[in-house]
Amino acid sequence: MSGTLYGLGIGPGDPELLTLKAHRLLQAVPVIAYPAPEQGDSLARRIVAPHLPAGRTEVAIRMPLVEARFPAQEVYDRAAVALGGHLEAGRDVAVLCEGDPFFYGSFMYLFGRMAERFAVEVVPGVSSLTACAAVLGAPLAARNDTLIVLPGPLDAETLRARLAQAEAAAIIKLGRHFPKVRRVLEELGLAESARYVEHATMTEQRVLPLAEVKADAAPYFSMILVHRRGEAWT
Repeated sequence: MSGTLYGLGIGPGDPELLTLKAHRLLQAVPVIAYPAPEQGDSLARRIVAPHLPAGRTEVAIRMPLVEARFPAQEVYDRAAVALGGHLEAGRDVAVLCEGDPFFYGSFMYLFGRMAERFAVEVVPGVSSLTACAAVLGAPLAARNDTLIVLPGPLDAETLRARLAQAEAAAIIKLGRHFPKVRRVLEELGLAESARYVEHATMTEQRVLPLAEVKADAAPYFSMILVHRRGEAWT
């Protein structure tokens, strides 16, 4: 009998935001896999390290974590084969995914390759979206608000058009796109009601006014929340 593949949402960075279900499965499965850069440590593994039992088989899925080459399809092809070998041998496998597996989560690329062949269970996690809202003290939306999630790599014209139609927005994946995003917010008169956070819930978390963020200093794990009314409850 084949094992089960679990896609574990492990939250945005604070190890205490791991769900009870994800914690239980971490203690139970014999094989734990996680994304990792081509060189260096895995952020996903770092998040669960306080909860990780000894004696587990660990599989680092090493890939180029750069925008131009993500997702690295051949990496996921190889990972699906490697993890499939464990499953075929009857071993359950938990794949760690920062945030939530199905909210821009890397696990979806394995799910697409393996769900037709193996039993797969997706375990939701605290997403970066809700974590950033909590850290910023900024409810995302209220009543009949339209909330839109916009990736920073979108071109300025698309960002401008979509922000112009929304009561509330979360702009994610900022990184080198931060100057463009800030410029669009300023042009639309939304900069004053925008809130910026980076590495939410992690030890290196920072909350800054938009104007104080250096143009070349926004990391990939940063987010801007903006509400047209300023406060969702008003």
